[in-house]
Amino acid sequence: MKTATGPGLAKRPGRAPAPATPGARPRHVPFLRALPVTPAVILLLLFLAGPIAYCAYIAFTDLQLTGQAEDSFVGFDNFRAAFDDEAFRNAVWLTLVFTVISALLGQNTLGLALAALMQRASKPVRTLVGAVVITAWVLPEVVAGFLLYAFFRREGTLNAILDWLHLPTQNWLFTLPILAVSFANVWRGTAFSMLVYSAALNEIPKEITEAAEVDGAGGWRRMWLITLPMIRRSIGTNLMLITLQTLSVFGLIWVMTRGGPGGKSQTLPLFMYEEAFQKSMIGYGTAVALLLLVVGSLFSVVYLRLLRTEV
Repeated sequence: MKTATGPGLAKRPGRAPAPATPGARPRHVPFLRALPVTPAVILLLLFLAGPIAYCAYIAFTDLQLTGQAEDSFVGFDNFRAAFDDEAFRNAVWLTLVFTVISALLGQNTLGLALAALMQRASKPVRTLVGAVVITAWVLPEVVAGFLLYAFFRREGTLNAILDWLHLPTQNWLFTLPILAVSFANVWRGTAFSMLVYSAALNEIPKEITEAAEVDGAGGWRRMWLITLPMIRRSIGTNLMLITLQTLSVFGLIWVMTRGGPGGKSQTLPLFMYEEAFQKSMIGYGTAVALLLLVVGSLFSVVYLRLLRTEV
């Protein structure tokens, strides 16, 4: 017997259509979103990842520029030779000294000090100081190297000033070459840290510092308890960037000292250049470059972990 149906009678309940999943989107949407960045990814793979992979291969060979018909795979021989080489160990030590003095202590500290002082300085003073510091930064590395060479050489500006003050003079590029090139790198690179910290300090609400000043906190106390904690992420980012930049400095040191005298200012980039292009040992020099890349990566990992653990 059939059930009657009509306008006033309820229809037999059937299976309801499946509700649409909230936020559902077509499967091709992620592909379409990734499509605009595909050319950039291809260029990075071609011009960045590709050369790095090829250099990693060369580091395990005995490739030379001259006097060799074909190269052969030598495994870790280049790396063992590097760690057994006293000149390599000296270059590693000088690279660390150069990085700590010129980047961690010099550029970072001086950049923060200049940024803090310029917050309270008058507009003409800020304009003058900013112009001088940024001019040193935008100068080509070779030009900056020649200027600092003229400043530190025996007949240079520094000894002329010391002689005018009746103070003892010396040949700074011979007696203290690593300190001379470190100071040169501080002079050239402080502007970057100053700009980073100036932007960070401008983001601090004035109400917080004014309240601390009303409560009787002095300048150093405000800097230590308020300013530095509030800009700690900028400090970590700046330290990472200037450390990586300092590890790769070549032209400045090459123009001023060429790594001498006697290897007293020969950092890893200069040691790598000498082994690869002056002694024609491309495989060995590339192994040193790969070790330098590993050192930079370790610094980056440390800084990134410090930034990640911040609240």
